[in-house]
Amino acid sequence: MNAFEIRGLTKRYDGFALENVSLTLPEGCILGLIGENGAGKTTTIKAALNVIPKDGGEVEIFGQRAEGDIASLKEDIGIVMGEPGLSSCLTGEQVSRIMEGIFAHWDDAAFRRIADELDLSLTKKYKELSQGNRMKLGIAVALSHGAKLLILDEPTNGLDPVIRDRFMGMLMDFTREENHSVLISSHIVSDLEKVCDYIAFLHDGKLMLCEEKDALMEEYGVLHCRKEDFEAIDPAAVVGSSNSVYGVSAVVRRDAVPEGWELSPVNLEDLFVVMVKGA
Repeated sequence: MNAFEIRGLTKRYDGFALENVSLTLPEGCILGLIGENGAGKTTTIKAALNVIPKDGGEVEIFGQRAEGDIASLKEDIGIVMGEPGLSSCLTGEQVSRIMEGIFAHWDDAAFRRIADELDLSLTKKYKELSQGNRMKLGIAVALSHGAKLLILDEPTNGLDPVIRDRFMGMLMDFTREENHSVLISSHIVSDLEKVCDYIAFLHDGKLMLCEEKDALMEEYGVLHCRKEDFEAIDPAAVVGSSNSVYGVSAVVRRDAVPEGWELSPVNLEDLFVVMVKGA
């Protein structure tokens, strides 16, 4: 079963439109939604969760249509979206006591363990926390009430590289349970490349691709060659290229390059950048 499915999602504003976005997140997997700032990642997540009204499309969560108020699913979904929206006067310890009255399966011990792993003080008031520590608090809440699906919008904003690495490890641990799934958006592509099973590229409100990460690695490669050799390649094989005094570097489709040419693995950031430039 799919944990989360978006079909034909559309949302229009003056000067921006999210057009016909479709994503599928199978159970037990992590899907990374990659896009530059302003690409429509937050709009996609908010419209899918009915935080804002959508102009078209359908959403299913655990195989059920998600329409109107999805509060009935709060036990099964952990959400982090920008500012957690907690009262400025609350400490982390007070937040835990409040959440115990909201979620049937709230786990204070897990909350404290996660806070400790993220180097988060639970005695400081929310208003005293930095942006990164506020995000840590939201993450700790999302991971402490027995959710089966995490929906995380730029959750690593403000986190230093060491904490980001710990958090990515937490997501991998979370999905060791076969019915646990994660949708995570970010413009920090290197973070998602480490943990994601599926990758979606979003640019200017349009979905450029949504595929298994391993399939993308098999489909594309990086070619380094002389300019005269590059000119002999079918242009349809080339996703993007750059010239230097040393020759040409190009992201290419492996199956369209002549047999015997040596290709290097492509990383997701390079692939995303050349696709955006091409768009």
